[in-house]
Amino acid sequence: MRSLPPLAGNGVTAAVHSAGQAREHDSAALHVCGAARYVDDLKEPRDLLHAAVGLTAIACGAVRSLDLDAVRAASGVVAVLTLDDVLGHTDIGPVFPGDPLLAGDRVKYHGQALFAVAAETQLQARRAARLAKVEYVEEKPLLDPLAAKAAERFVRPPHHMRRGDAQAALEHAPHVLEARQFVGGQEHFYLEGQVSLALPGDDGGMLVHTSSQHPSEVQKLVAEVLAIPLAKVTVEVRRMGGGFGGKETQAAPFACLAALLAHKTGRAVKLRLPRADDMRLTGKRHPFHNRYRIGFDESGRLLAAQLEVVGDCGHSPDLSDAIVDRAMFHADNAYFIPDVAISGYRSFTNSVSHTAFRGFGGPQGMMIIERAMDDIARAVGKDPLEVRKLNLYGGAGRDLTPYHQKVEHNLLGELIERLERSSDYQVRRTAIRAFNQASPVLKRGLALTPVKFGISFTAQHLNQAGALIHLYTDGSIQLNHGGTEMGQGLHTKVAQIVAEEFQVPLSQVSITATRTDKVPNTSPTAASSGTDLNGMAARDAARTLKKRLAEFLAERDGVKLAEVRFERGSVTVGERRLGFAEAIQAAYFARIQLSATGFYRTPKIFYDRDKGEGRPFFYFAYGAAVSEVEVDTLTGEYRVRRADILHDVGRSVNPAIDIGQIEGGFVQGMGWLTTEELRWDDHGRLLTVGPATYKIPAVSDMPDDLRVALFDRPNEEDSVYLSKAVGEPPFMLAISVWSALRDAIASLADYRLSPGLDTPATPERVFWACEAVRQEKQP
Repeated sequence: MRSLPPLAGNGVTAAVHSAGQAREHDSAALHVCGAARYVDDLKEPRDLLHAAVGLTAIACGAVRSLDLDAVRAASGVVAVLTLDDVLGHTDIGPVFPGDPLLAGDRVKYHGQALFAVAAETQLQARRAARLAKVEYVEEKPLLDPLAAKAAERFVRPPHHMRRGDAQAALEHAPHVLEARQFVGGQEHFYLEGQVSLALPGDDGGMLVHTSSQHPSEVQKLVAEVLAIPLAKVTVEVRRMGGGFGGKETQAAPFACLAALLAHKTGRAVKLRLPRADDMRLTGKRHPFHNRYRIGFDESGRLLAAQLEVVGDCGHSPDLSDAIVDRAMFHADNAYFIPDVAISGYRSFTNSVSHTAFRGFGGPQGMMIIERAMDDIARAVGKDPLEVRKLNLYGGAGRDLTPYHQKVEHNLLGELIERLERSSDYQVRRTAIRAFNQASPVLKRGLALTPVKFGISFTAQHLNQAGALIHLYTDGSIQLNHGGTEMGQGLHTKVAQIVAEEFQVPLSQVSITATRTDKVPNTSPTAASSGTDLNGMAARDAARTLKKRLAEFLAERDGVKLAEVRFERGSVTVGERRLGFAEAIQAAYFARIQLSATGFYRTPKIFYDRDKGEGRPFFYFAYGAAVSEVEVDTLTGEYRVRRADILHDVGRSVNPAIDIGQIEGGFVQGMGWLTTEELRWDDHGRLLTVGPATYKIPAVSDMPDDLRVALFDRPNEEDSVYLSKAVGEPPFMLAISVWSALRDAIASLADYRLSPGLDTPATPERVFWACEAVRQEKQP
């Protein structure tokens, strides 16, 4: 391991560490006692109006007539808003057009927003929204993404990545397998739903409190629908009750509607969606239809592959271009494929526009190669772990991805070997085989699956961040940055970084709400980049201030700059020791500026989309999980007996928060792959609109034994304090649960058959997979 640089620069002796320590979430106590304020908890203005949204009742067709007289006449109603009332832009597509704020004359999915109403109370608004009389000319909706692909109905053009000649290599491969796979979507199911509070200003501007991962985008879109300058709109986000990607783009429409109603009435307007409407109106994780054709030799080593991923994007582009790209970037996961071709398709369907979700397409892409690893192992009669290890990136000529980025600083081999030992994989594998031979009904499965996840936004311009720090004369520090807090501990980590730089206690750093008038033009808090980007920007601001203070104190006291040291809550100037507040006061009286901005942009990254080549990721985060399950093969019911996780977070800024993210990501990934099933009827109507019909993981679904450890290895790239991103990569560790279920089912045929198992792997799907193996096993 190489020696580490000091945590702080400019002559600082790192005597007191805040970064690298396990510290509680900055709002932990407030969360526990219920005192943390979210948008719906803010003190309401005296003249507040409440808004509700009227939804369409068909998935595809035209609006023949829209009669809102009864809505306007309803008790308490103050204003009604249709697409004709929008002052400026009516299309609020975040990247590409296609997302009308309200439906207008055309309906693109069942439950699309058609109009909005503002009333004196929330109940009055919601009741009034049901009184609309709408006549439609209904058309047959397109609901099948594979049919859309066949008809070339895409929201964005297909994309392809190639290295070598996959077709020729497949023709000469000793063994070739083919398979198709359906990977289901996922509802974000954040505790706090979509909500915004808009307050009109006396200057024609608007202050918007919103639960959004992207305040700057909300600012831009609110300004555009109101036809006013961005500088007239301020957006504030103190905290969200969960986001997971569902509030990256999909919070903006409701902020826009609230702002338009506030402008129209001159009164503050709050729009909070009920859970059922939230689920109907907002996008999910993209369902995917994947396919592989893969060639390998007698040992199970990959020779060539043609991989295809088809994303069900819904009715508009939203972020689907980048999401399907990331699925393609991760269709290789941890494995080197000598000759490979990957194709990605973005199918149009008459459904809600699917959107960002933790992993951003990466999990869906990863699933197809992990299925292939299991299938190859069954075909050559090996333990799937042996086949996975055989095909890992690493070694001469085996480090280039399908998109031509070199896999550098590869930890996979060492990490997997360590986890294999610590989890007693081989001993348990032998014990499970013995158990399965003696147990005709209950079968156990075991799987170790790795993760290689690229860190950076795939849209290059988003890889930037800003921060603002004020030093006050009592020595307290106020910090603001462009990232948003959604429970993941970002504010805590960034505050730790600032405390580390100034060598003061963490309690001395106050972090304020994210606001577009403090740090402008920010990127969304997404792509696991929150700490990487905003932590570096905050560090840049802190170091600017430290340099400014050190130069002043060195000149004042006639010492060398290197003799000014920030340590132990004070500043040493030569032989003289000043309290931190005393140093700040001295600078204030000398008229030294005590505020600074910071900025960071990720280096090295680029991607030529026309060539399908580049370096889209600054670095890779690695991890692996071993999961053990027990399946009742007569009912399909199962439980996760144990999960062992070893995950790479570089040199952790906060181990407690990182472990929490790993645990949460793993369990959320389990939910996606096992219990969370989205269902639409033949008319495109969403049937799973609440916890009664949509099952997120409960405490009882947790592994009986969950063991999490951090792989302690500093990042080889120059990230903040050599840490690594941790928000998304652990999500894909849950693939080990799905793979373990397949392992248990395969034992019904003595591991000679590889069962198909689409996701979510509900008990029903597991049961039918068991039945299929039993039938295929028959002579």
